[in-house]
Amino acid sequence: MRKTVYHRRMLKLKPLVLTPLLSLCLAVSAAVAGPVDKSLPTVTPVPYDPLLHHEIDFETGALWRVGHNGTPLDYTILPQIITWKSPEAFGWNVGSGRLGFRHRISLLLEPIVEGPEDYYFGIAGSGTLEWWNAPRDFSLFFAAGGGVGWMDSKGYEVEGAQGQDLNFNWFLYSGARFMVAERCSVALGLYYQHVSNLDQDDVNPGIDALGPMLSFGWHF
Repeated sequence: MRKTVYHRRMLKLKPLVLTPLLSLCLAVSAAVAGPVDKSLPTVTPVPYDPLLHHEIDFETGALWRVGHNGTPLDYTILPQIITWKSPEAFGWNVGSGRLGFRHRISLLLEPIVEGPEDYYFGIAGSGTLEWWNAPRDFSLFFAAGGGVGWMDSKGYEVEGAQGQDLNFNWFLYSGARFMVAERCSVALGLYYQHVSNLDQDDVNPGIDALGPMLSFGWHF
């Protein structure tokens, strides 16, 4: 009987003794562990990569006749070009950046402000090589290609002018591009263009022209 009463008293005393001890252990553990960091882990944002997106450029510039292989007449051409560029077709990691190859198709609207003709309209296609730095906010580019177009030829009226309306073109274009916003860019480059009829007509002096080009791009 006495043992039973004793055990009952001990059962009642155990919570009174264990509860303070458990609280003390938890407090000591928390003090040793220090404050709990409840902040979310930081995620480094991935920079917008223009090489992975399509691009539409509006390019404007001024070209002047150069060299002695073409027409002896002075020409000044003001090309207004709308260009579509594909995402990267293939590429390589070069240095701290990326060298990518993209496809390029351009619509050419070119008033001729000095010279016998008045305009040249056409299309041109090419590939373009672009090296972008690691943050993807600066690139160097080079493009070369050609196409076909139409002009109001005056070769049978003015000596040194072009002999037929149908003419072909090829170009070289190099420069630098800067991202000014996530999907917007500007570029400055040097543009060379040759226009001739590939001797389809007896009159074919051709035009070699060179000048600066300013470009505004939208990436999507």
